[in-house]
Amino acid sequence: MKSALLISSTVLAAAGGWIAATMFAAPATSKEPRFPQLTMDQLSAAQKPLGEEIMKISSVGIGGPYNPLMRSPVLGQRLFDLFHYLRWETSVPTKLNEFAIIIIGRQWRSQVEWFAHAPLAAKAGLSADIIAEVKEGKRPSKMAEDEAVVYDFVTELTTTQKVSDETFARAKKVFNDQQIVDLTAVAGNYVMVAMILAMAEETVPPGKEPPFKVGEK
Repeated sequence: MKSALLISSTVLAAAGGWIAATMFAAPATSKEPRFPQLTMDQLSAAQKPLGEEIMKISSVGIGGPYNPLMRSPVLGQRLFDLFHYLRWETSVPTKLNEFAIIIIGRQWRSQVEWFAHAPLAAKAGLSADIIAEVKEGKRPSKMAEDEAVVYDFVTELTTTQKVSDETFARAKKVFNDQQIVDLTAVAGNYVMVAMILAMAEETVPPGKEPPFKVGEK
């Protein structure tokens, strides 16, 4: 995959760091993980090709959602291909795409989604103020027109299960048809990812601070 070859060494280092931390750090609690963290050496012949592809592009290695998905490697491969499009080939600009992902991460209070994607959103040019206000559960106070459309479109769709004519008309002013469809798909995809992470009780690597604290709204 051409885009995967462009991934930086820092991302690959982060992937390795996740695996190393998970392998060697003491568990935070005495509860057994629902899906013990797999390592590349543990992968079966059916799992290894997917694992090798994931390691080329994932900031969490085969941790995060990939750890439970490895248990269903055919599904995992299908979803990985979808993730690849929605991250690297989507028609939505990277900054806005990552913005949509962290909106979903905040709605679900998904530790892994926020941990992985808030830095990517910042790297893509989303302002620190916007990221901070989303993390606080607020509609950001200062957004460009396209950012405001993404926030309102994704939030409305995921919380009311519809998009009003007014919001859709605003989206049509800044996005073409493909971008509107791709924006909808990335939001829905990361709801699914958040569900997988919640079901599997996946969290940030040992020794890392969870973005969302217990008791916070």
